[in-house]
Amino acid sequence: MTAVSLQNVRKLYNKVPVVNDLSFTIKSGEIFGLLGPNGAGKSTTIRMLTTLTKPSEGQIEVAGYDVVRQPLQVKQNIGVVLQQISVDADLTVWENMELHGRMHHIPHRQRQQEIERWLEYMELADRRDSLVKTLSGGMKRRLQIARALLHNPSILFLDEPTVGLDPQTRRRLWEIIRDLNKQGMTMLLTTHYMDEVEYLCDRIGIMDAGQLIELGTLQQLRSKHGEGLVMKQQGDRWEYKFFPNLEQANAYLDAAPDKTGMMVRPSNLEDIFVELTGRQLD
Repeated sequence: MTAVSLQNVRKLYNKVPVVNDLSFTIKSGEIFGLLGPNGAGKSTTIRMLTTLTKPSEGQIEVAGYDVVRQPLQVKQNIGVVLQQISVDADLTVWENMELHGRMHHIPHRQRQQEIERWLEYMELADRRDSLVKTLSGGMKRRLQIARALLHNPSILFLDEPTVGLDPQTRRRLWEIIRDLNKQGMTMLLTTHYMDEVEYLCDRIGIMDAGQLIELGTLQQLRSKHGEGLVMKQQGDRWEYKFFPNLEQANAYLDAAPDKTGMMVRPSNLEDIFVELTGRQLD
């Protein structure tokens, strides 16, 4: 079953296409990673998927509902965790959850049960009466996720969910995301961390200049572009040459008359991203 569908979507600002003929689908129960350099059109795509802006052309369906004609039904079926901390710092953890539950018109008894459930799940139950301004960055991010899950959405949008967090906190959030997915949650993830995508995502879409330029699993991308890599240092830069496998990469190195500054290693997602876009993700 398809959870998210974009068909020939365009978004124009001042007659300039920011998203241009974008088409892809996300299957129910999938973690889909959307990557791209700054200005690629990722944020605009997320804004269209979450009903914050309307596409200029094309059709978008989320949870079976049209984002233009049925925005209310879309909002009822999605949770959104933005890169910016969006919880109210002057309210307590519980008050933030309570406010969100009331805005979604969740009945009182069910609301209390769901708040308890998600605070417990996100390991925030002991901070329920703490002001958000007293929480660590990781706790605030966990609270954002708990709030996004309160109305039991079927699809979760995660925009840079671990940006600015220490490695230990990032890893804990990864485990939470994976566990939610095992429970059936469909997710779209944007991130600047390649290791995050490699660890979490079932499939990866790479955008550049408003278009989808690559789509597939990590293994499919590595098989297509090359699983072996020969690196050669040229001054303060590295040159990369892809090979179908490590054996062929090693054979190329062995045959090189001058091996100075050369090395072989397996390719990774960042190598493929740079090869496709010509630049680092940052």
